[in-house]
Amino acid sequence: MYAKELSPEQLLKVIFDYTAKIASASNLKSVLVHMANMGKEMIRADRCAVWLIDEPNQQLYTTVAHGVDELRIPYGSGIVGTSIISGQPIIIKDAYNDDRHNTNTDLQTGYHTKSIITVPFTNNDGHIIGAYQAINKLTEIDYFTSQDLEYLSLAASYAGKSLESVMLHEEIIATQREIISTMGEVGEIRSKETGNHVRRVAEYSYVIALGYGLSEEEAELLRTASPMHDIGKVAIPDSILNKPGKLTEEEYEVIKSHTKIGSQLLRGSKRELLRTAAIVAEQHHEKWDGTGYPAGLSGEQIHIFGRITAVADVFDALSAKRVYKPDWPLDKINNLFREETGRHFDPQLIEVYFRELPKLLVIRERLVDVE
Repeated sequence: MYAKELSPEQLLKVIFDYTAKIASASNLKSVLVHMANMGKEMIRADRCAVWLIDEPNQQLYTTVAHGVDELRIPYGSGIVGTSIISGQPIIIKDAYNDDRHNTNTDLQTGYHTKSIITVPFTNNDGHIIGAYQAINKLTEIDYFTSQDLEYLSLAASYAGKSLESVMLHEEIIATQREIISTMGEVGEIRSKETGNHVRRVAEYSYVIALGYGLSEEEAELLRTASPMHDIGKVAIPDSILNKPGKLTEEEYEVIKSHTKIGSQLLRGSKRELLRTAAIVAEQHHEKWDGTGYPAGLSGEQIHIFGRITAVADVFDALSAKRVYKPDWPLDKINNLFREETGRHFDPQLIEVYFRELPKLLVIRERLVDVE
């Protein structure tokens, strides 16, 4: 049964619904999904893809194409490449009678392309940053028309501007992550550890957070912030930080101060990322039974981010060689976690640890220190 063209009222509803969704989307993936769905519904297409330009690799790619995963093609190839280079929309009634059609995409997906409409879109400066491409008209007239071009051009005009805004936001977040990771590595380098320690703790924390039931957004926030857990070590003297023998009580108190120092460095920020890093820096040495430091918090008084990082940090600390100890075998680490359940660690998180242990071991192997 053929689909019917949208009435003007239905078209307006689709536009209003999707512009609201796009405006409230928090990440690039969500924006691209809404863009593809909006285009598909507006012109009654079977599939819709949103193509973006990967300038460093001279490719075009789409992570959102109905029915398939990511696709990549050489920049300038295919109908979408031709449209982006020329800056002009393209409508084709029968793709296999057009030399510009890249049949490799159909071979990759097992899908038969017939009719195509492609419309490039620009950012606020008027530079082309990608293109809409809809495939196979679902109405009785089985090809795209000038009216479809008008509708899809309208969607492209709005979506291109929104897409640039989200891409800029994600670039800022990526920059923050890079800075945080680098700063975290500074603390580890001073204590003769490698940058892989903070990377592993970040990845362990992410897996445990998801296993515990935190949202993807919360788990990602923790993964990004956790490299700063030991940033306070930058203020600890080398003579104490790298002492191979047993610390005196006075030296141990100095070591413990890195939690407060880290928190003080970070907690004044208005950025959620740095506020989260402050929590992790201050609380990752607190213990479930209240015997930890610096504040002697217990149970759920300890923020879940602090509790998760404690598990991740101890797992990595025991797994790795340090100046003062060899690496522990896995069975010895697991025995310690069992013994410290309800004392050092949140019992529920230890259940998650054992459940997710295969994933943690994959991460440990992937990010192994190179001597």
